Amino acid sequence: MSILVTGATGFIGSHIARKLVERGEKVKILLRKTSKTSNINGLDVERFYGDILDIDSVRTAIKGCDTLYHVAGLVSSKKAHYKKMEDINVGGTINVLSAALEEGLKKVVYTSSIGAIGVDPNRGIANEETPFTLEHLGIQYINTKHYAEKEAIKFYEKGLPLVIVNPSVVVGPGDIYLASNGFVVLYCKRRYPGYIDGAVNLVSVDDVAEGHILAAEKGRLGERYVLANKNCTIKELFDLLERVTGIKSPRLKIPYLLALAGGYFFESILRLPFTSFVLLDTDSVKATSQYWYFDSSKAVNELGLPQTSIEKTLEEAVVWFRDNRYL
Repeated sequence: MSILVTGATGFIGSHIARKLVERGEKVKILLRKTSKTSNINGLDVERFYGDILDIDSVRTAIKGCDTLYHVAGLVSSKKAHYKKMEDINVGGTINVLSAALEEGLKKVVYTSSIGAIGVDPNRGIANEETPFTLEHLGIQYINTKHYAEKEAIKFYEKGLPLVIVNPSVVVGPGDIYLASNGFVVLYCKRRYPGYIDGAVNLVSVDDVAEGHILAAEKGRLGERYVLANKNCTIKELFDLLERVTGIKSPRLKIPYLLALAGGYFFESILRLPFTSFVLLDTDSVKATSQYWYFDSSKAVNELGLPQTSIEKTLEEAVVWFRDNRYL
């Protein structure tokens, strides 16, 4: 039997597809004709051209499979992408999981996000049981991942053998769309005048890819697994990037309201083309001002999720960005 990976030309999906091929699995991928394929060129996979918004193309690709990794999604902080994110992240997930249920697959791993969980309101450490309380912020990416996860649970209740994984901020080489490594590139280009209060959790893309495969092998049906590693404040993150790159970390602490006003200026007045969370638009500022502290012990203990050094991973990412002329 075959395995289908959606989003295989992207950051996380390409790492999953490569690991599966290296294990000797028969892998199918669903991709658009306009997709960049540099991450999968030369990879021994069967290509099906289509779109997760076209359920018939999904049905064609998924036929004869027993396992699905639904990784495809849109990450953006651009207001112009709000409707598209709802269509892809929510509507596309409904299409893919509908086709999986029809085909009678044995295991489905759905790539959600810690954004679908939210944060501990007291700046504590969140986990799979933390209630979602961030809808009021109006951050479309976070909200659409939350809505999509609720739809995924409905399919599990209908009998779909589903496991959900919730990666934190994924770093490492191969992020051709700058879906989650945009801040690394901008840091290296010295674009940050300062930092704001807030915190993130970082995890290696290689660990996240391995976590997906482990979730298919060992994950309990209907369960969430946070794929995370290092908790750090934004200041600590910039200090870590200073050690990795040799580029001096910004010392200026920027008040939240001033950062928010700056984000509005960059996206609405200058209309700069930011597409992911890079601290220079209003959605980024609102998201980054939260304390995204997460506990990944459930995935570590139940799945065996690796915990690769984040400093080493960032070093590899910077080398990759330089080699591929992003820097």
